[in-house]
Amino acid sequence: MIEYYWVGSQKHFVDELNVLVFENKMVLGRFGGNSSAGQYKNEDGCLIWANPEDDWEFVILLDAHNTAQSAELVISTIRNNNEKIINLLKLETSKAFNEVNNFILSVFSSKKFKEDCQKIKGETACLIVIRKERYIFWLSIGDCALYLNHPQLSALGEYQQNHRSFYEWIGQESAFNHSVPCFSTGIKEMRKGKTQIFLTTDGLIECPNTNLSSPEDIFRMVEGVPFKEGVISLLDEVKEKNVRDSTTIISWEVINNENAVMPSDIKQDF
Repeated sequence: MIEYYWVGSQKHFVDELNVLVFENKMVLGRFGGNSSAGQYKNEDGCLIWANPEDDWEFVILLDAHNTAQSAELVISTIRNNNEKIINLLKLETSKAFNEVNNFILSVFSSKKFKEDCQKIKGETACLIVIRKERYIFWLSIGDCALYLNHPQLSALGEYQQNHRSFYEWIGQESAFNHSVPCFSTGIKEMRKGKTQIFLTTDGLIECPNTNLSSPEDIFRMVEGVPFKEGVISLLDEVKEKNVRDSTTIISWEVINNENAVMPSDIKQDF
């Protein structure tokens, strides 16, 4: 099983590209921004769990501001509940997503977590993505982005799955501080064949003097090359364009051998 976590307060990667590959499956790319543009810290974070035997991945991507304390709090809270979450992921897929979602929302809404949030400085965007069998689930709070790249989807211009929502965070000023928490969730069936899953913080998307706000251009840069080299090329691009904001990318491929839903008047031939 793959288990990894990181917060920019541990190592900031300012002026430095860093790419890790986990068991030739998942790629984590980090660039802390350019000091020449005024960057001196990194408040991104991530958590990666993957169990190839049980056919699932559980990923959290975080983009904090003011300090990295909110990212640290989310990661430590989830890690403290890892046994419970992993046991829920062992359920049938039809139940696992709902149970994990309800559990995480209950943790974020709990009195203890809210009290912990008041002890820290700053807030974080939080994107949680679970892929189990041929389905992908997301819980999105804030403005991190989730893209899927598959020929059937790209032919129709579909890449982004979650809605980047501004003025939503977890932390000192939290979307869970009020009587009605604010977040979005979704579940998607993976198309038959190979899909590239791609998560990123906004340092990539909002890099000046690039077209990386367009997922088509992101995937064009990584097409036809190994994942690691593709992620390096994206990070090289934002470094060259003198971006200040940090960028964190998590990406991996999934192959679905089962037919996906198609219109009744179209034969499945993909």
